[in-house]
Amino acid sequence: MRVKDIKSVVPFVVRAIASREHPLLAHLVVTRRCNLSCTYCNEFDKVSNPVPLEIMKRRIAHLARLKTAAVTCTGGEPLLHPDLESIISECRGYGIITTMITNGYLLTKERILKLNASGLQQLEISIDNVVPDDVSHKSLKVLDRKLRLLRDHAEFTVHINSVLGISDDRTPDAIEVARRAKQYKFSRSVGIIHDSGGTIEPLSHKQLATYKEIGKISRSFEHSLYYRLFQKNLIEGKQNDWKCRAGARYLYICEDGLVHWCSQQRGYPAIPIEDYTMEDIRREYGTQKNCSPSCTVNCVQAMSMFDRWRGKQETPDPTSARGTIGRPPHGHRSRSTAAIPPATQSPGILGR
Repeated sequence: MRVKDIKSVVPFVVRAIASREHPLLAHLVVTRRCNLSCTYCNEFDKVSNPVPLEIMKRRIAHLARLKTAAVTCTGGEPLLHPDLESIISECRGYGIITTMITNGYLLTKERILKLNASGLQQLEISIDNVVPDDVSHKSLKVLDRKLRLLRDHAEFTVHINSVLGISDDRTPDAIEVARRAKQYKFSRSVGIIHDSGGTIEPLSHKQLATYKEIGKISRSFEHSLYYRLFQKNLIEGKQNDWKCRAGARYLYICEDGLVHWCSQQRGYPAIPIEDYTMEDIRREYGTQKNCSPSCTVNCVQAMSMFDRWRGKQETPDPTSARGTIGRPPHGHRSRSTAAIPPATQSPGILGR
C-alpha cells in the first residue's frame, strides 16, 4: 500500500503500532476474470462471474468489524466488476483506506471520474514492457494514453510498478516505464517476476544494474527501506529472516470469500471471511510460514514490518502437514465451504 495522503498514513501507522490484533491490509478479489492473459500470471481466469455486490458488502462489513485498516480491490481485473465503484464506496463508508490494482486497459475518462466519486484513494498499475509481446500486453505503448487520462483527471494517487525478470532483452524497458511515471508525477516502484510459490531467482548483472537505476529514479524512502529489509538479499539469491504475519496483519480473500495467506499460497487457512475471528488472527500472527525466507510478496512484507521486532512465532507451519489443499491439518477447526486448488505453476509479479 502506497497511500500518500498524510491524513490516511498517520492514523494507519498509529493503529499498526498501537495494536497487533487487527488486519492492516486485506486484498479483496472482486472477480477472478481478466480481460488479458499474461503468461506469468496465476491469478485470473476467463469464466468467473463478478462477486455479487450484496455478498461483497457482507465481506466488507466483517472486515470493518475486524478493524481492518485498508482494503485493496483486486482480481483478475477489478474494472470488469459492474459495481466496483459501489464496493469502493462501501469500504470508504466504514472509514477503510481503499485502493485497487488494475491492468489499466478499461480506464476511460468517465470511469476515472466515477472512481473519483467513489472515494478511491490509490490505483496501481504494473507495466511489463514498452511494446506488447507474447508474455504480456501490459505495455507502455498501449497504456500511455491511459496514463495521460489518469494524470489529467484522477483525484487519487496513481502508482506505477515497472517489472524486471520477464527476459534480459526486456530489462531496459523497466527504466523507460519508471521514467514515464516520473514524468507524469506518479509514484513508482520496481517489481520482480516470481514463481508460483512467490520466490525468485537471483537477478542477472543486467537486471541488477537496471534495478539500481530505477532506484535512483524513484528516490523514495519506501523504496530504500524495502531494499534494505528485503530485496537486497533476494536479488543476490540470499534468504531473509523475518516474521510473516499473513493471515493476521495481511489477508488475501479470494472470490469464494475464503481467507488465504497470500495470492501465491492459496489453500490455507481457507476460512470464510465472515467467520474469521480474533482467535484466527492471533493464531496466524504466531504461526511460522516456511515460505517466508524466499518470499517476494511485498504487500505481505510491508504489513509485517510493523511487528518485525515483537510477537514470537512459536506455532510450526501447519501446511507442511496438510495433505489436501484447502483442508486444515488434523486438530484445527475448519469452517471452509470449498476447497481451493493449488496455484498454477506459472510465475507472477512481486507485490501482487
